[in-house]
Amino acid sequence: MSDTSGTSDIDPSVLAELTRLRESIDNIDAAVVHMLAERFKCTQQVGVLKAGHHLPPADPAREARQIARLRELAASAKLDPAFAEKLLNFIIAEVIRHHETIADGAR
Repeated sequence: MSDTSGTSDIDPSVLAELTRLRESIDNIDAAVVHMLAERFKCTQQVGVLKAGHHLPPADPAREARQIARLRELAASAKLDPAFAEKLLNFIIAEVIRHHETIADGAR
């Protein structure tokens, strides 16, 4: 939601542009949340498959490949690769936590 409180002294054209940009940011944030939800639906299925076949929750080799891949994508998109890696590491840690929970339930 766009917050324009405390902006009564701002030129109306600047305020309109600020509002437009903030609405775009809000839309992007919503898309990110939906994409993460879809990603976690897939990783939950991976966790169930791994648990059913007694595979470990973590796959360090794949994780390293994914981090390298994401760093390259970030660089080409002009996004800080270190930031992208931190974000992916956070997501991976959450996925592994989910997989461990699924594996514990399968035992």
